[in-house]
Amino acid sequence: MRTLIFSDVHGNIEALNAVLKFAKKHRIDRYVCLGDLVGYGASPNDTIQKIQSLKPLIAIRGNHDKAVTDMEAIETFNPVAAAAIAWTKAHIAKKNLEFLQSLPRGPLTVDNEFIVCHGAPFDEDFYIFGEFDADEAFDYMKVPLGFFGHTHFPVIYTKRDEGVECQFLAGPINLLKFEKGLSYLINPGSVGQPRDRNPRAAFAIYDHDLKQVRFHRVDYEISEAQKKIRAAGLPPALAERLTHGL
Repeated sequence: MRTLIFSDVHGNIEALNAVLKFAKKHRIDRYVCLGDLVGYGASPNDTIQKIQSLKPLIAIRGNHDKAVTDMEAIETFNPVAAAAIAWTKAHIAKKNLEFLQSLPRGPLTVDNEFIVCHGAPFDEDFYIFGEFDADEAFDYMKVPLGFFGHTHFPVIYTKRDEGVECQFLAGPINLLKFEKGLSYLINPGSVGQPRDRNPRAAFAIYDHDLKQVRFHRVDYEISEAQKKIRAAGLPPALAERLTHGL
């Protein structure tokens, strides 16, 4: 079985379409979305409908999804993010809003094999930004493999007897082969708004049989996504940052 693991699309349909176009060239048996379908980007409706069409799909909510559905206050959001939430609320279709409202809270355990969460296994909104954070997260995992989003950085945390190792990923393709007896906490990166200075959409494919994860980056029509953001009247910074992966 091969599972496409992706996160933080943020209303960027151009990036999502590029990821799914790549996926069509590979055998994908299941899709897992780690949250934040909306926010920042100008195509929330197209993004939600496209994700809903993926079968079979496992999806959880992110903090931007909650904010759009009024399940999370936006006082903690920076002004640009808050403006994007307000715009999304004003433009999202009712049926798509209802889909966001139906998304479950993480963590979820899938097939008693791996967990999925948006932020961390102990707090769906927590940012895992280093070995100390990851070490705490491992304490809450009852299985040796977990996938998370929220930070927009593709990264692997490995739990060994001597402690937690962190590996930030660079390049178009990276391969992780699981070692017996170790635990892993993996972020596939962001589809719609990468922040690791690489503007290409990021995602991963988990091969259950081979016990490995391949991390991928693909180009997409950034200029088209930027054009839509500007035409929608969203903050210009949301368009500009896509060029640089910030």
